[in-house]
Amino acid sequence: MDIEQIWFALVAFFFIGYFVLDGFDFGVGMALPLLGRDDTDRRVMINTIGPVWDLNETWVIVAGAVLFAAFPEWYASLFSGFYLPLLLILLALILRGVSFEYRHQRREPQWAARFDLMIIIGSFLPAFLWGVAFANIVRGVPMDADHQVSISLFGLLNPYGLLGGLTLVLLCLVHGMIFIALKTEGEIRARARAMILRFMLPTIAVAATFLFWTVLMHIQVPHLIWIIALAGLAAGSLIAAGLFSLRGREGFAFTAMALTIAAAVATLFVSLFPNVMPSTTTPAGTLTIVNASSSEYTLGVMLWVALITTPLVIGYQAWTYWVFRRRLSRDHIPAAAH
Repeated sequence: MDIEQIWFALVAFFFIGYFVLDGFDFGVGMALPLLGRDDTDRRVMINTIGPVWDLNETWVIVAGAVLFAAFPEWYASLFSGFYLPLLLILLALILRGVSFEYRHQRREPQWAARFDLMIIIGSFLPAFLWGVAFANIVRGVPMDADHQVSISLFGLLNPYGLLGGLTLVLLCLVHGMIFIALKTEGEIRARARAMILRFMLPTIAVAATFLFWTVLMHIQVPHLIWIIALAGLAAGSLIAAGLFSLRGREGFAFTAMALTIAAAVATLFVSLFPNVMPSTTTPAGTLTIVNASSSEYTLGVMLWVALITTPLVIGYQAWTYWVFRRRLSRDHIPAAAH
């Protein structure tokens, strides 16, 4: 395996980690109006991700840094061509992070309600726009021989892009509700389980349509079998998540849902390979893992750094989840916050 291929796999790994981990954060935020009957319910839901949400978001920072260092041409074309949606994602994440920290600073219901709205928007918008962005990267964008992307935000909102956005929103929402069911007790857990089953069939239908469309777009590529296998794994894991949820096995359901998102994102990356940004206007404009990468020396040095630091990051995050593994309920919310 060439070193460019190794780094392509590492970029995919960090983005998969981001969508799996921050995905249920987004889902919890989007589920606030669906599962929270009052402020105490919403506090319980927010507290399920309170110790980990900022750690989960660091994965996108690492993914962006890895992309910049390993594939600078890909990074430059992506961040210039997708400037507006990426800016909106950044603003939404800032809005969401501020809301987590400030919603409890005052006791007025209107104060908390405004920040809850910002959490909902700050969770929905990144999930939707990330789905739109990745769908368009796989589909291809207008890009000239100098790798300059020329597409507007409305140009990104094509049928395949919109379907990609809707797919990621639904996957994150179900992922988040399964996490709530896993981390709570009492009525909130019961409502979460009921809502999971209500959203599972539409999510399966939308995700299956998006993955099938993706397979059809790459019907002639030599590694089609891998695309089909990963898409099938994503579909099978999603169905398994629904069955486990039906039986009240939230731990298995959460694992299956994480595998669903991982396999779905991996399907997109494998669909791209060996390209990183296909051009729809001229073959000379297409970026590949070869013409978009840094020098072999740079990739080699960074590979040793990645091999040392990545296990440490994963180990620290696993320890954090272990420490905060207990379920929460309304009884854990201080009486003054009721």
